[in-house]
Amino acid sequence: MLRFAVPSPLRRLLRLALLAFVAWLALGVLAVVVLRFVPPPLTAVMAADWLGARLEGERDFTLRYRWTPWDRVANSVPIALVAAEDQRFPSHPGFDFDAIQRALAAADDGERLRGASTISQQVAKNLFLWNGRSFVRKGLEAWFTVLIETLWPKRRILEVYLNIAEFGDGIYGVGAASAVFFHTTPDRLDARQAALLAAALPNPARLRVDRPSPYVLRRAAWIERQVGQLGGAAYLPR
Repeated sequence: MLRFAVPSPLRRLLRLALLAFVAWLALGVLAVVVLRFVPPPLTAVMAADWLGARLEGERDFTLRYRWTPWDRVANSVPIALVAAEDQRFPSHPGFDFDAIQRALAAADDGERLRGASTISQQVAKNLFLWNGRSFVRKGLEAWFTVLIETLWPKRRILEVYLNIAEFGDGIYGVGAASAVFFHTTPDRLDARQAALLAAALPNPARLRVDRPSPYVLRRAAWIERQVGQLGGAAYLPR
């Protein structure tokens, strides 16, 4: 039987690569465990947006981010986000396979491939990764989504999401958004204001909360109806 010896330098390189990969996995697990209890001081998307603005010479770009605990946010906010973005959030395991199937079927029919990301996936992407589409990023996103769904309760996932989602240019989380757009605190937001915030989430660069277009107003009204059909805040995980 012929045997092929792996050269010693290549063996060392492969061993180092394996160790680096294992270390990366361990650091990812550690980060997810820590962030179950500690508010994230920043996210990867926030850092990328800030750096991108600096590189493009946007000196007036300001990153607004203010963590707000769950019990200091009006009940109207998390249910509006779920109604707008991910109505199966309380029951799915991090991936909405029905939504993925519908998106693929629509693409097969010639429609533009639309996103089917859950709130859990968006938390994974915003915390640890970057905007854009690639197989590498989607693979990493899936890994972090599994970790988050395994190690965090659903309520923590939603709490982090409402604190790190982008609601406008440089405006991240409901704490900053309520101050900038409504000059109030998150615990005082009413159902209409929460729906307007949720309506901007698909594209906060184009969909304005402060100057809502007819489309944003229609979407906000739809979100309010969906909240009622879901049963309001009682629909959310405890």
